[in-house]
Amino acid sequence: MATSVNHLDSLSTRQGQAPPMPAAASAGGAVAMRVAGVSKHYKTASGSVHALEDIDLDVREGEFVTILGPSGCGKTTLLWGMSGLHELTRGTVTLNGTPVNGPRPEIGMIFQEANLLPWRTLRRNILFPFEIKKIDPKPYEARIDGLLNEVGLAGFDGKFPRELSGGMQQRASIVRCLSFDPQVILMDEPFGALDAFTRDEMNLLIQQIWMETRKTIVFVTHNVTEAIFLADRVVVMSPRPG
Repeated sequence: MATSVNHLDSLSTRQGQAPPMPAAASAGGAVAMRVAGVSKHYKTASGSVHALEDIDLDVREGEFVTILGPSGCGKTTLLWGMSGLHELTRGTVTLNGTPVNGPRPEIGMIFQEANLLPWRTLRRNILFPFEIKKIDPKPYEARIDGLLNEVGLAGFDGKFPRELSGGMQQRASIVRCLSFDPQVILMDEPFGALDAFTRDEMNLLIQQIWMETRKTIVFVTHNVTEAIFLADRVVVMSPRPG
């Protein structure tokens, strides 16, 4: 079960104040993603696991939604279902009214780990999805350069993942996601493995990107402070089944 609450006043950062949080421009906007009656059951050796049960959720254009809940409540399962990365037992997920039955170029995903290939440089990691999809990256090069500069990675193109900090690797994964200019960004606890200071920096960065681009973002976390600081709407999931 998921419960939605409105955004609370932004919490203070280490510097003493948070950047201004804009009112949700999406409050009266069109629905970008709709989750309707979604359930997910797994078969295991010990029996059936009900990860999700009858989840309904509307995410509007330009909205930043955090999904908050305890470990094991189905947050990641829900996000993967929204991305089309796994099948649902019951229910539907739609993007702009069209069913999401598999990965879509309009949906970008940022995972808990940066998942950079260790034998490829930073830029070649960013370009890897283009190779898989057999897309010419040249029209996107200027966009990638701009994103690298925005996240503070300009000049690190030739570095390998082992030469980058955890925060820098996650910045690279953000650039990789944004390089295709997706309509919706799904983020699965992307900063959970970072130290507190780096996590604060990354939260400020993703909030800045959202305020500049007004992308539709769904961000999974079990950190209450992070959920309240980032989003203009917080969805709270109950313990399993969510």
